Amino acid sequence: MNPCPWTARRARLLALALFAITMALPLSAAPKAKYVFLFIGDGMAMSQIQSAEIYANAMSAKDIKIQKLGFTQFPVNGLTTTYDAGTFITDSASAGTAISTGHKTLSGVVNMDVGKTVKYQPITEQAKAAGMKIGIVTSVSIDHATPAAFYAKAPSRSNYYDIAVQLTMSGFDYFGGGGFLQPKGAKGDQKPVLELAKAAGYTYAGTTAEIKALKKGAGKVIAVNEDLQDASALYYSMDSQPSSLSLADFTRKGIELLSDNPKGFFMMVEGGKIDWACHANDAAASITDTLALDAAVKEALAFAAKYPKDTLIIVTGDHETGGMSIGWAGTQYATFFDKIRPQTMSFQRFTDEVVKPYRAITSPEDADLTDLLPAIESAFGLTLDQLTPLQQIDLQFAFSRSMGIKTSRSADDDQYLLYGGYEPFTIAITHILNQNAGIGWTTYSHTGVPVATFAKGPGQELFGGYYDNTDIYKKLCAILDLKANQ
Repeated sequence: MNPCPWTARRARLLALALFAITMALPLSAAPKAKYVFLFIGDGMAMSQIQSAEIYANAMSAKDIKIQKLGFTQFPVNGLTTTYDAGTFITDSASAGTAISTGHKTLSGVVNMDVGKTVKYQPITEQAKAAGMKIGIVTSVSIDHATPAAFYAKAPSRSNYYDIAVQLTMSGFDYFGGGGFLQPKGAKGDQKPVLELAKAAGYTYAGTTAEIKALKKGAGKVIAVNEDLQDASALYYSMDSQPSSLSLADFTRKGIELLSDNPKGFFMMVEGGKIDWACHANDAAASITDTLALDAAVKEALAFAAKYPKDTLIIVTGDHETGGMSIGWAGTQYATFFDKIRPQTMSFQRFTDEVVKPYRAITSPEDADLTDLLPAIESAFGLTLDQLTPLQQIDLQFAFSRSMGIKTSRSADDDQYLLYGGYEPFTIAITHILNQNAGIGWTTYSHTGVPVATFAKGPGQELFGGYYDNTDIYKKLCAILDLKANQ
């Protein structure tokens, strides 16, 4: 039996009053959490999120609806600004610094001030000092900017070896996902990172079997996926190999290894290849990796169901990438997300397995677009007769660029604007497919729009409203009863 209208109205008013009271409370009065998950979708703003929701619905229905993700159903959400100390369009290093330390810095700088002399302490170090276990998980290399912001300090995010050495010295309990970009230094003449890690007491698990065999009490662990794709990262979700572990798998394993601690844990999980897909304007890869991040969040939700009063889950983005839009001039008010369903491989895999091998055995004089039409149909579901005359011209032009065939314009005058430094032929294909679906892009870089932040668990009310990314750190400090950096 439904409650009477007055009872329902009183319940709503009471909920609003409690929310208002909570929002008015000082941070020091925030509810406390024992287990904290911080999920960061790198490059993920509302366009990336809603495109995944539209796609998920389009896979099973033709109606104009969305299929909400697990985290978009969280009870509290807000908008978060992302600008850094030098620009309104941040990068992952400065954005990660803001989230992990509460301080603005310059793009490219990890947990240091704009003068690159003062080091900032990330919340993970504070939590570790308070007795919590710490886990860092990512789908890209473990020494990349976002994960680095939670264990290292560096004047440049490109100091991969130094960042990796700091990982081995962190004393944190679990690192999972991708590998190392410079495991022996930039010149290959430094002491191997894994030797340093083992000397520091870390167990290294580098195969699927070894990772699955890890149990509680394993001590400090570095778990690297057996199958790595580009730049020591996990495969794009749509390219995953039979023996690959997913972001959800690494999250689940982290929960298993960290949850035996009486003082709880803090785990940062990054969906890093959402960003990489959007840099390359590959909507299908972005969508499927956003869904992979949501699958990892569901692992946290399963844990939270056992400890609802102690577990806080935050999902946010560090910035938006690609200027992704749901809407393109050629389709006007229409979208056709089912048209990207036939895509079976990411831009990266198509480049690596189709374009580069073909170019390696084919001279510019012998290169012929028709040679690759079967591969295009297999990978993207596109046939030449489906393309408009203009799309056919664009595809042929990009093919010529990729094959080194001379064109009417020099290879440099518009290369970045057209292809962003990626393989021209591949980008032309994904652009055509995305445009047919009604998805547009404005850039191959980041943008300055706010990102969405979602919260569920003790202290969730603090994450409603419109606030800066530095405030995420402050709110988390209050919930973990830590003293915030000044």
